[in-house]
Amino acid sequence: MKWRAYPEDVLPLWVAEMDVPVAEPVVRALTEALALGDTGYPAGTGYAEALAGFADKRWGWNGPVVERTAIVPDVMLGVVEMLKLVTGPGDPVVVNSPVYPPFYQFVEHMDRQVIEAPLGADLRIDLDVLEAAFRSATEGGRRAAFLLCSPHNPTGTLHTADELAAVAALADRHGVRVVADEIHAPLTAGGAEFVPYLSVPGAESGLSLMSASKAWNLAGLKAALAIAGPAAAADLARLPEEVSHGPSHLGIIAHSAALRDGTGWLDALLAGLDDNRRLLVDLLAEHLPAITYRPGEATYLAWLDCRALGLDEDPADVFLHRGRVALNSGIPFGTGGAGHVRLNLATSPELIEEGVRRMVAALG
Repeated sequence: MKWRAYPEDVLPLWVAEMDVPVAEPVVRALTEALALGDTGYPAGTGYAEALAGFADKRWGWNGPVVERTAIVPDVMLGVVEMLKLVTGPGDPVVVNSPVYPPFYQFVEHMDRQVIEAPLGADLRIDLDVLEAAFRSATEGGRRAAFLLCSPHNPTGTLHTADELAAVAALADRHGVRVVADEIHAPLTAGGAEFVPYLSVPGAESGLSLMSASKAWNLAGLKAALAIAGPAAAADLARLPEEVSHGPSHLGIIAHSAALRDGTGWLDALLAGLDDNRRLLVDLLAEHLPAITYRPGEATYLAWLDCRALGLDEDPADVFLHRGRVALNSGIPFGTGGAGHVRLNLATSPELIEEGVRRMVAALG
């Protein structure tokens, strides 16, 4: 989709697909499955076991207990199913804007009400704002959930253990259930360490969604895992059996192989992304100093504040039509998104340089 959504003269630096070769262990696992004719329905706990092994080695976390996991079609459909378990029609769901646009679309489509708790000026969770949102969401005894984006998309903010523990304490105090979208978890920058939400004190009633999709560029191979904290196991047990019919069997094979055998490939990817972040910092400082960019500690996405350019609310439209470079408009990300664009760093240095050159040309 990244390379086909726009005309050929447009350089796409938008949707979260990476311009990378597929990890060899994934290619091998899929090739072997196809050679065997293994293209039927998924079965077993191999995906959960692979994630548990990865989480233990990578984050020192033994939280993805196989018995408290469930296979879901992908992270966002998993989010929907988790929210169905802990909220009802019309109930509020709190989000930290600016945030991944499908949070709004999926939540509203399932007849829930979005309540924003905007990030602070430092692009981190503002606990006072979050508590006010929780108080509003639970007014009158309503059930409510907090859809946590961790690491945060689009800002790349990596929440700390202390921040997440504070979130858990607030959620417990106000009776808010936390559902964490942790799809970008393996994609940390410069040696920074991801903290799983379910690993912090007080998060026992939380629910998490994880996947190898983003880190190994497997969006076309659908699969994800829902993980329940110890106090949420009974909720996850109520997940309808038919939800497990949605994931792709080949997707599960690919994700499992990535988590088990693809860490060397992942480390090389992370090193390249670190280089690209530094490159973008240098290019913007030299050619577009009016753009503010705080490199995030996670994801391969750059959140660029273009308000000083004076391009009204949607600079992405100017960059597309005058510069022929496609970036994500900040407006669909909610409050705090106007005047911003999201740029995908997961491409070659040459294309990042070309993208900045086109952005400069759009202003000429």
